[in-house]
Parts: sequence; C-alpha cells; structure tokens
Amino acid sequence: MSTTATDLPQPRERRRIDMLVGHYAESHRHPTNVVVHWVCVPLIVWCTLALMFVIHPWLCYGFSVFSLVYYARLSWPMTAVMTLFSAAAIASFFVVPHLGWVALGVFVVTWVAQFIGHEIEGKKPSFLEDLQYLLVGPLFLLAKAFRKVGLRY
Repeated sequence: MSTTATDLPQPRERRRIDMLVGHYAESHRHPTNVVVHWVCVPLIVWCTLALMFVIHPWLCYGFSVFSLVYYARLSWPMTAVMTLFSAAAIASFFVVPHLGWVALGVFVVTWVAQFIGHEIEGKKPSFLEDLQYLLVGPLFLLAKAFRKVGLRY
C-alpha cells in the first residue's frame, strides 16, 4: 500500500483572522505602543460611532452593522463582544452631554497618542497600508484578551 500526498494530513489552513491580527501585531510590539492602543483604540471606536451618531443616528447604526458583518466573517466570538461594545457605546450617546464636542476632542487626542505610539514603535500604522486595519485594531486587542483568558476565537 503506497501513500500519496493526498493521503497525508494537510496542514491546517491559517484563518483570515489570524493572518490579519498577525500582520497588525508586526507593527505593535513595543510595550508603550501596545498600552497606547489598549487605551486609544476603544476610545477611537467610541468616538467614530459618536461622531456618526451626531451627523445622523442611522449613519452610526449602518456603520455598526457593516462592521459587525465584517467581524462575523472573521470570528463569531469577537463579533459578540463587538456587538456588546457597540450597543453600550450607542446607549452612552443618549446621556453624554455635548456628545459631538466630547467625541471630537477625544478623537483628536487619541489619534495624536496613536501616532506618538507608532513613532516610539518606529513603524507606521497598519491602516496606512490597508484601510481594513482600522477595523482590525479592536480585533488585535480582543485576540490578546481572548488568549490571556484561554478563550478560542
């Protein structure tokens, strides 16, 4: 009985989420830059949704759905977390006074911090190479959190 290449177990194909998070991680290794991202990425997501909400709530809702569909194609557990985050963010918009100004101010400060983090890192932000990495940033943090507590994503 001979064994052919098709009879041998094939190496597990690398999931798209792992490739995206892995590529994102390449420019996020310096501890200071990682801490900056832990603080700033969730705030940037909140600000982005808030600014869209101020323009028109349906813009915010539509972008949230678009993002969640993108996440669902990559990881259901991460989609669940991002759904909860998005819902909490949207709920907060009804109680934050001067939402537009608050979101704009925090947005500017957090992006400045992000670029400082990347200056310290010595590498350009991933989204300058491909805009989808703006959506991958939260997944990078979630992947770290999931691995830390031993959850599969």
